[in-house]
Amino acid sequence: MALTALPSSGVAFRRVLAHFPGELSLAFAYGSGVFRQAGRGWDQKNAMLDLVFTVDDPVVWHTKNLKKNWSHYSFLKILGPRFITSVQNNYGAGVYYNPLIMCDGRVIKYGVISTSILIEDLLNWNNLYIAGRLQKPVKIVVMNENVILRSALDKNLKSAVTAAFLMLPESFSEEDLFMEIAGLSYSGDFRMVVGEEKSKVFNIVKPNVAHFRELYGSILQHNPQVVYKTQQGRLEIKAQKDNSLSS
Repeated sequence: MALTALPSSGVAFRRVLAHFPGELSLAFAYGSGVFRQAGRGWDQKNAMLDLVFTVDDPVVWHTKNLKKNWSHYSFLKILGPRFITSVQNNYGAGVYYNPLIMCDGRVIKYGVISTSILIEDLLNWNNLYIAGRLQKPVKIVVMNENVILRSALDKNLKSAVTAAFLMLPESFSEEDLFMEIAGLSYSGDFRMVVGEEKSKVFNIVKPNVAHFRELYGSILQHNPQVVYKTQQGRLEIKAQKDNSLSS
């Protein structure tokens, strides 16, 4: 399994989680509030902390969270947890976000997604939103023993590697590979062509090559399609024997 839960160093993240209902099948933190990013004077201490909570029953979870954190929600809270869950499941990427929340002395944004919808996205890339987040380094804070979810998380990483191979030459560096993987979820995103930050993928990958290596190293070492030269940080696609010539 390439994704693992945080050891005791995740105490700060767990303090944040203490403000929310439990029953999480997966919780992870991501983005510039967790990992260094190049450019624009990165300031981790003051960066917003992005979190995603995966829950088996969103109606039950939102019911409990409305009791604990009523102020976090927009006007939709008036319509109740079932309506919030309907919006979450049926619009956008299947995730409901509460942004700009002050929690444990820090500004956070948290999204809620159902376990079943996340598994579908991990396996089939229905919208590649949360699945795309999980193709980049994240801090896993909570992960239960859901075997199907764990398998889907691993499959998502392997699929990202396979897709990236198709866009690379026969020989390439780790950084080339990680750039392609990090860019998968931004493919077709208009903001990456004009607007906020065309160099976003570079800024994510460059300072975090070691984290990408930790995430994908085992998969690459056991991938039959490539020779992974870990010391040089390079990979070569293995030549495929053309069986059509033997008849």
